[in-house]
Amino acid sequence: MKGSIFKRCGCRDTTTGRRLGRSCPDLRRPGGGWSRNHGQWHWQIEIPARNDGTRRTLRHGPYPTQTDADTTLDRIRAALAVPDPTDPHATTKTGDLIETAVKTGAPIPTPDQVRRTLHLDITPTELPTMADYLTDWLAGRKNIKKGTLRSYEGHIRLYLIPHLGHLRIDRLRPGHIDAMYEAIAERNTTITTLRASRDPVKRDQVKNQRIVGPRTMHVIHATLRKALNDAMRRHRYLDTNPALLIELPRARPPKPTIWTDQHIRTWRDTGKTPSPVMIWTPEHTGRFLDHTHDAGDRLYALYYLITFTGLRRGEACGLHWDDLDLDANTLTVRWQLVQQGWATTIDTPKTTDSEATIALDTETVAVLRAHRARQHRERLAAGAAWTRNGSVFTTPTGGRLHPADVTDHFHHLATQAGLPPIRLHDLRHGAATMGLAAGVQMKVISNRLRHSSPHFTATFYGAVLPELSHAAAEATAAIVPRRGSTARPA
Repeated sequence: MKGSIFKRCGCRDTTTGRRLGRSCPDLRRPGGGWSRNHGQWHWQIEIPARNDGTRRTLRHGPYPTQTDADTTLDRIRAALAVPDPTDPHATTKTGDLIETAVKTGAPIPTPDQVRRTLHLDITPTELPTMADYLTDWLAGRKNIKKGTLRSYEGHIRLYLIPHLGHLRIDRLRPGHIDAMYEAIAERNTTITTLRASRDPVKRDQVKNQRIVGPRTMHVIHATLRKALNDAMRRHRYLDTNPALLIELPRARPPKPTIWTDQHIRTWRDTGKTPSPVMIWTPEHTGRFLDHTHDAGDRLYALYYLITFTGLRRGEACGLHWDDLDLDANTLTVRWQLVQQGWATTIDTPKTTDSEATIALDTETVAVLRAHRARQHRERLAAGAAWTRNGSVFTTPTGGRLHPADVTDHFHHLATQAGLPPIRLHDLRHGAATMGLAAGVQMKVISNRLRHSSPHFTATFYGAVLPELSHAAAEATAAIVPRRGSTARPA
């Protein structure tokens, strides 16, 4: 199966009119060797027989140069060298791969592609499209959180399949992925333009459509990267992961911004907030808690707890009395109430870092004891209608709170108190910044918030409160001993 290269031409016999092909005398020079200016190059090789035993002699051309024909033939020889010559199934399968490539004009399979195909007993024409692979991959994801699964499903349905689904998986290239993100960015521009239009019909066209921000782009890409990594390692569909060659714009999280007096004036004049992440000053927070307490609101303890411990909304809604030790002044995060669409389910925290025991101050313990007494009265009033699930924060009949209702009620209370808007999650950011203002060490705050590292805490919150920056400036100046004030009148 060494194969050979040869020349042939289109000359015809003057008597019969038949093509001379390889027998044309002008293909050879009188002194020997091939003629430079006559005929075109071809190759020929015998490959392993088909399953039914019939022989296969492949010929192909023309090629512009002898080197081009030799190169293709060398690729075929390399592919044929992969299977064990004593294994008829492997040699026949390799022959099928080469014959299919030659007849369809596809590239000759590389040795790695042949090895992968022999391992799986699958030909390139049988490889799945991206749509089929991603659908099967999603269905096989069993040991992940429901929220993560829902995120994967959304990325695949809304972006990956519409843009990449038609491609066979081994033909996916970095350029295809780049084109997907370019199309998403163009769609963002269209949505922004139509939203700003004075034409209500145009605005309605994008009424319920969302802008895909840089962070979401990175999360979509993480889904694609994970799926293609599994295609390499588990299925051996790919030699390399094309998603690893993509460089997305850096996703910078919005910096927390304090509601200063100037920011509040601007917001009242324009209706615009300076940042997606806004934080109340300690005075604002006190006004909110006072208003909620004075209103006798039954969720006062929930908002109080989030304010001073930095619990996430789902963690507060999923808190059980068994997670509290009010005698020891501790709270252990073991559960979270997860919202999926509108439905909710109780689940463990997403990461082990989120599971931790948090120290409680005496005032928070007093608030929780008062809340427990109130819940006891509600249980007596509900009688047989009370739902027993052990939750700390419930509806008036003991049912689990819906996280969206908790958020809506928070906004209602904040508006009643005349405060500038923040998200409920921003109370968690407020817990961090108030701790920094009180002089609590960064590592302690990081542990209380259960961040992955103190570095993240320092980067995210380090320069938030103006008084922190002023305190740092004063402390720096005070460390240098001087005889007295060096200030001089002008």
